[in-house]
Amino acid sequence: MRKKIIVAGAGHSGLTTAAQLARAGFDVTVYERLAKEDLGYDWYDAVNPNVFRVVGCPHPGEKCIPWKWRQDITYFGPNTAQKHKIVQKFKKPEDIEIIMERKDIYKLLIGFAEDNGVKMEYGVTIQGPLLIGDRVVGIATDHGDIYADLVIDAAGMNSPVRKQLPDCLHIQRDILKNERIYTYRAFYDLPVDPKSVEDRYKVMFRPDPCEDFSLSWITTQDTYTDLLIGHMTPMSDEEIDDIAAWYRKTNPQLGPNRLRGGQTVPIPFRRPLSILVADGYAAIGDSAFMTMPLNCSGISTSIEVSKILADAILADQTQTFSAETLWPYQYNFFKKIGQGLAPIALVKDLIISIDHQQTDYAFDTGIITWRELTITADQHSIWNFLHFDPKLPKRGVTLAKDKELLKRAAGTIADTAEFLAWLQVLPRRYSRAAVQRWAKEYDAIFTRRVKTYFPASFYRDEAEQNSKERNVTYENV
Repeated sequence: MRKKIIVAGAGHSGLTTAAQLARAGFDVTVYERLAKEDLGYDWYDAVNPNVFRVVGCPHPGEKCIPWKWRQDITYFGPNTAQKHKIVQKFKKPEDIEIIMERKDIYKLLIGFAEDNGVKMEYGVTIQGPLLIGDRVVGIATDHGDIYADLVIDAAGMNSPVRKQLPDCLHIQRDILKNERIYTYRAFYDLPVDPKSVEDRYKVMFRPDPCEDFSLSWITTQDTYTDLLIGHMTPMSDEEIDDIAAWYRKTNPQLGPNRLRGGQTVPIPFRRPLSILVADGYAAIGDSAFMTMPLNCSGISTSIEVSKILADAILADQTQTFSAETLWPYQYNFFKKIGQGLAPIALVKDLIISIDHQQTDYAFDTGIITWRELTITADQHSIWNFLHFDPKLPKRGVTLAKDKELLKRAAGTIADTAEFLAWLQVLPRRYSRAAVQRWAKEYDAIFTRRVKTYFPASFYRDEAEQNSKERNVTYENV
């Protein structure tokens, strides 16, 4: 009898994992809360086109789905005057992602899954995991209990499956405030000639008066302007309107009339989960916090990781899908992709900890260059930060003039070195005690320093908020 696999949530990684496993002969069903037509936000996303080939999915062009190359990016700190900008550079278009409508991405991936035999069940709200002892044996839903040999958790950052796993598994259920970012995105009318806009893709660090870290972009397309506002704390509609109005003072391409979008979405803004597997369970995508920690993009990485998970499942000759037999998924993920994503999260923690003046100082004095900022296009490489630069001594002297910035940058470098060293002792074979010991130290590298960067009030309601989140119906993101 074919082994039964449940994919909890129609995330991008869940769909591509499901397709690969169904193609290999498994009985695979995806359970999704939303209706098919409601999947995907009303905006476009950037995707590395190479990931489709990795998992055997057709390129969107082969399915007559519209796509185009992403524009070059210009970066600004709080000071958005032209002389303070940094322009991202690429050797060829293939180094840049393509952009597609989010709903078209779902159309492509759902078609890929269904063509390979995946069954799709929409309108099913997942309430939590089903357990026998500490083994996951299915999911509880508003349609009843559903059992399977393996549950793949692709239900998003607030996955009700991951959030209700037993403590003994040591799989992190909740995340801290500095590990999520609330992003508002909408398309507005374009009241000027787009050819008159000098920087058509502007990414700005701390561009508005918000005291906490903020990340925004203003992208000028041919017929509209794309606005994204990212804050570490939730924003009211009035606050969003005020921020947008503030941007219009210096960005005439941002019209006053909203044409599309308008959602505010919480997105993981942190390192990947420290433990990805348990008996009968594997987390992937946003459920495992696999977004790129500087631009919050997770589609490309999640699709690429689905190949690693599918390969591990296919290699399990016992078909017990235990933590031990699923462990190659985690091991290979960290060795191939996590080794880049995790250190970038340390850089993120540094960036969100410094103030407006220090951010401007790093941009204006050449401490940060275009080379470092190419990391936002490479989904999982830290090495752009660790390259040889003949101007490095001069940049170091400049950095040393700001003692607090130097202290924090030195701490980030030390933590990165410690992580890379600790990665070398990631257990090659699964042992619960060894894995949990490794995970505890991994998490400590990322949490022990960052809490000194923020006032206690920043975390004051953390326990209360996490408690509330465990008792609501979760939405895939």
